[in-house]
Amino acid sequence: MKGGFLRLLDLVEAGHAIDASKNNVGLLKGLHIVISSPDDTLQYGIDESYDLYIPSNGDSVYAHLKAQTVYGALHGLQTFSQLCRFNFITKTIELQRAPWSIADEPRFSYRGLLIDTSRHYLPLPTIKKVIDAMAYTKLNVLHWHIVDTQSFPLEIPSYPKLWNGAYSGAERYTMADAAGIVDYARRRGINILAEIDIPGHALSWGIGYPQLWPSPSCQQPLDVSNEFTFQVIDGILSDFSKVFNFKFVHLGGDEVNGSCWETTPHIKDWLHKHQMNASEAYEYFVLRAQEIALSHGYEIVNWEETFRNFGSKLSPKTVVHNWLDRVGGGLVQKAVAQGLRCIVSNQENWYLDHLDATWTQFHMNEPLTNITNPDHQKLVLGGEVCIWGETIDASDIEQTIWPRAAAAAERMWTPLDQLARHPREVRGRLSRFRCLLNQRGVAAAPLSWLGRDVPAGPGSCYNQLYNYIVQKK
Repeated sequence: MKGGFLRLLDLVEAGHAIDASKNNVGLLKGLHIVISSPDDTLQYGIDESYDLYIPSNGDSVYAHLKAQTVYGALHGLQTFSQLCRFNFITKTIELQRAPWSIADEPRFSYRGLLIDTSRHYLPLPTIKKVIDAMAYTKLNVLHWHIVDTQSFPLEIPSYPKLWNGAYSGAERYTMADAAGIVDYARRRGINILAEIDIPGHALSWGIGYPQLWPSPSCQQPLDVSNEFTFQVIDGILSDFSKVFNFKFVHLGGDEVNGSCWETTPHIKDWLHKHQMNASEAYEYFVLRAQEIALSHGYEIVNWEETFRNFGSKLSPKTVVHNWLDRVGGGLVQKAVAQGLRCIVSNQENWYLDHLDATWTQFHMNEPLTNITNPDHQKLVLGGEVCIWGETIDASDIEQTIWPRAAAAAERMWTPLDQLARHPREVRGRLSRFRCLLNQRGVAAAPLSWLGRDVPAGPGSCYNQLYNYIVQKK
């Protein structure tokens, strides 16, 4: 809490020199914070609600912030900081439009953002800046897609040759680095969801351990016939469990092409011996990986293809991660009707690397479309915006995420009956929030139609949207 309050002071002072000689007339005496629970363990589904009261007359009185948990209180501090403004005339911090009485809590318990450190390496300071901005928007899960076909940048102590698959010796993360990211995020109320995308998307694993490939000429999916494959997965998840303490681990499972299994002689023989075809071997692989994850205390997230292909076989502790099916298209409805939980990331509206996806699409995308049964609605944990890294690195990640991710964050936080019905009700508020992000050092792009363009010309940050419209005309 102390760390959160010190960050609050940095945010509201924004680098300006406060005039301490001013008398205390009209100033708040302080912010009185009451937290009910002494437990600061960050668990999934923790109470994130808070109540904030700010009086209109500040003379010798306190503002009050109450929360069940420290993480609710941190959200309250974020809201408090956004009501503050530096007055350049008086050189003091002002609270705008008091009094305020705010009772607030999120609609969804899972409000995520995916980053991809395999297609391009992201330096640790870049990841931390993303986490800071997530806290400003009250997102609470950073989905770290750590490894993929292209590179394996993370140290795995149990199998140290795996990070031979990194792009270079300088583009790596130690396990201590990962632990530092987990702690940095935790102090801001954000969980880290770690992912290994198996059995496809894993060519880089074989740079250090070629026996994981079906053959030198046919290098993925991972060799389903080799017990060593599952020993490595077990070792990775064992090492993960010492650092990544979120309830869930993501095991991928998407875009699996089994042709290497069918054409590699020793795997073809294994398939014949076990009376399997490639599709059945895919099911075998995913379910066995799930068992390994469960043995390490994790519940599992898998991409939607696993549900499409063998949904009834998945562990009841599976969360189905939508990405292909449009919202309301049927997959999420079928999964929750079967009793499985879901996360929504439909690519046409919530993929940030799709640069033609407008900020209005991000805001209007409703995870509960066509899901009317209250019991089924509870199984939709929330949503996640994704920034895949093919064209994203440290040079452009922030303006590609923000402000469009903030539009989705409002959708995931705000009660449905209080959400704006039309983008015009959001435009001015989101444009000003983008300026706030800029003031806090976040390279958020102007709120043009796409929410990703450069400034249209000279002018105030607060008029960039107007300038863009004039330029377009």
